[in-house]
Amino acid sequence: MTFDLREMEVFRRVMELGSVTAAAAALNISQPAVTRMLQKAEARLGFALFVRERRRLRPTAEAQIMFPGTLGAFAAIELVQRLSNELREGRAGILAIAAIPSLASSILPAAIRRFRERRPESAITLQTFSAHEIIQRIASHRDELGFIIGPVGNEALLVQDLQSTALACVMPPDHPLAGRRSVGPEALAEYPLICPSRNLVLSEQLARAFAERNVPFRIAVEVTHTHAACALARAGVGVALMDGFGLMGARATDLVSRPFRPTLLSTARLLTARLRPASRLAQDFIDTLEPDARSSARPERSSRTRASRS
Repeated sequence: MTFDLREMEVFRRVMELGSVTAAAAALNISQPAVTRMLQKAEARLGFALFVRERRRLRPTAEAQIMFPGTLGAFAAIELVQRLSNELREGRAGILAIAAIPSLASSILPAAIRRFRERRPESAITLQTFSAHEIIQRIASHRDELGFIIGPVGNEALLVQDLQSTALACVMPPDHPLAGRRSVGPEALAEYPLICPSRNLVLSEQLARAFAERNVPFRIAVEVTHTHAACALARAGVGVALMDGFGLMGARATDLVSRPFRPTLLSTARLLTARLRPASRLAQDFIDTLEPDARSSARPERSSRTRASRS
């Protein structure tokens, strides 16, 4: 190296302050030390940095050319140091989260609010995808935290179960089934059903529940978003079958919900990459999840085991 960091700092101070004396005072070193470092730097560089004129130092043309680059180098170093301090203290950074829509609008808003209260200088990117896409994004380290419902089946991921909610039947308050305490397949047989996508676990659970009661499971409208399901129920299209997370996120206060019997549970799951240690930001965010969610969280030894139980 022809110009080490300490010599570069001395050079910068002399350029800024215009004298060896002032530079030495600013750096808290002796004047001879400043002079020696400049002389060593000039010897290795092969050209002079300063010429003395009437007891003052005048930068050479070469020094004038090098000075802006020196300032840029120190600005970059100071930026890295500041960022490292902020990251160590958890005061900066961007946390990438991927979630299915129903969880992005139900359990995550309150967690994000609490996280931002604790880490106001940190930022979050929250994007919604299908469960399959989220599994792939976390496994490939494109996002750090993933929130899904349903099986995982990927050994590259660690899975924590969060809280569970039960399936509900959603309808307008004047619907004939609104007066019941609970609703089962037999009662739903004569009404159009608004259901989640057929490729979701909840639809598979519904199909089994209807089959066990020997009731045909006929979907009138298949939807992918809970807001659409509520809008359809509100318009009188049929009865919407929704998990509690979807209902929570939809906040459909003008509709009523009745428990579906037999009880069908949906469990929210947190995904992290097995080979990627959680950042401080990610761990702090996990800590902001509702206490009842975190109390049941269990790190997975094998996501295959979890998938087989779903």
